[in-house]
Amino acid sequence: MSTTISGQMQKKQFNVIEILQHAATWSGDVEVVTNSVEGGIHRIGYADLYDRTCRLANALNRLGINAGDRIGTMAWNTWRHLECWYGLSGIGAICHTLNPRLFPDQIEYIVNHAQNRYIFVDTSFVPVIANVLDKLPLLEGLIVMTDQGHMTDDMQEIGIPVYCYEELLEAEGKSFVWPSFTEDTASSLCYTSGTTGDPKGVLYSHGSNLNHAMVTAHEDVFGLSARDSFLLIVPMFHANGWGLPHNVPMVGGKLVLPGPFMDGESLLEIIKAEDCNKTCAVPTVMTILLDYLDSKNLQIPSMSEIYIGGSAVPQSMIENFETKYDVNVNHGWGMTETVVGTFNCYLPFMDELNFEQRMKIRSKQGRPPFGMEMKIVDDEGNSLPHDGIAFGKLMVRGPRVVERYYRAEESAVDSDGWFDTGDVSTIDEYGFMQITDRAKDIIKSGGEWISSVDIENTAVGHPEVQIAACLGVKHVKWEERPLLIVVKKEGCDPSKASILDVIGTEHAKWQLPDDVVFVDEMPLTATGKIDKKPLRTEYENYLMEA
Repeated sequence: MSTTISGQMQKKQFNVIEILQHAATWSGDVEVVTNSVEGGIHRIGYADLYDRTCRLANALNRLGINAGDRIGTMAWNTWRHLECWYGLSGIGAICHTLNPRLFPDQIEYIVNHAQNRYIFVDTSFVPVIANVLDKLPLLEGLIVMTDQGHMTDDMQEIGIPVYCYEELLEAEGKSFVWPSFTEDTASSLCYTSGTTGDPKGVLYSHGSNLNHAMVTAHEDVFGLSARDSFLLIVPMFHANGWGLPHNVPMVGGKLVLPGPFMDGESLLEIIKAEDCNKTCAVPTVMTILLDYLDSKNLQIPSMSEIYIGGSAVPQSMIENFETKYDVNVNHGWGMTETVVGTFNCYLPFMDELNFEQRMKIRSKQGRPPFGMEMKIVDDEGNSLPHDGIAFGKLMVRGPRVVERYYRAEESAVDSDGWFDTGDVSTIDEYGFMQITDRAKDIIKSGGEWISSVDIENTAVGHPEVQIAACLGVKHVKWEERPLLIVVKKEGCDPSKASILDVIGTEHAKWQLPDDVVFVDEMPLTATGKIDKKPLRTEYENYLMEA
């Protein structure tokens, strides 16, 4: 009977800080450029950024932060946020990125569920934390990510210890011995938006982050190299920043960070100033940039590739960037539970297609890179053909896919390890996946998820509402926005404003429906459920025509 034998290669544990160490050693003068929160452009090379990260690690130790502690960040894309990513994970703590756009109740839930001891926060977001501070009993302190000159008296009066980031670093030396970890040691934590109930935490490991960084750097995903100047628009708190804070430094590329300045003029200025050739964002932000370019009749000659995900990219956007600005748009799909799941790429057969045919392919969400297994199944779990016609539940499996949510007792996958994404899709003969529907009626607006079920449940709490259905309908700026369809209770005449006021008690402003439409009768299925198919047909262009 034959037996396997062990290979004779070196064994080595891995810590994500090694990515930054590599960048500091071999690309030390390559810059990280930030349009800073305080104003003005900040520049720092990877070598100096690594030294500051060592200082941060010493400061974390002095604060008593230990391996396994969950430490929050609520920050824009800046060099300081990048230092936190590496410094926290590097000492064995867990870098927990917080989305400031969430409703206060969701922020409260997430911080408490993660049991954050400290939160690193930009000056912009101190009021966001202060607003829920009395409901965060485990929070020991805030570290404000600025210098002493931008600290204000009111920051020191919020009720818990508040530290100045730059003062903490100035007090420490730049020598630090980093620990080694097994590949499954937790590194970072990101929560879903809570579209079906409470938000769920996805706990990434040092190994999964390394795997993701190496795979997604290759040509048919982000195609990264030391020649790139990459503008990272997608927030670092959104789906682990699509892994780009890891793989751009890994290859020695220049990393350009926009801070809070996301308007079209600011983005164009930094693209031109830093000669950016690649960027990434949700469609909403790209619409802002595209509208600005169109309105001013401007060009972006340095830009060659734009990576867009978070929600479906309109074909018109792909066409406009290619025909007007000579920029390739690569459409992707992913989620917090997978980070990058698929990306569109150019295959040889597409050379034979005309422009319209090629655009149809480019509008799909793309192909899975190595290590991401993918299939579509019917309601009984049977695999469906990759013919571009059959559609079913999208299932994924692999070392970059969640196995269970943070602190959950049950697994998030089936007995064979497959994770149900909640999306419905097709896969064609070339492996291009395309989302055709969203299970459970999730609405994606500007890259953020909104639960139609939660909106509906809140709306029927209005004393004069009989039944309500929330739809995601097309929107010029946000790609998709919620529209509420309502049947009034007999003899009642509620106003639109009063219904939105009720919904506003439970949801953030950006989650509220853009309009309320009253109907006499709600279409129902045979089992008594709301039938949204005819509603979508009738109202899909409602906000486009308004």
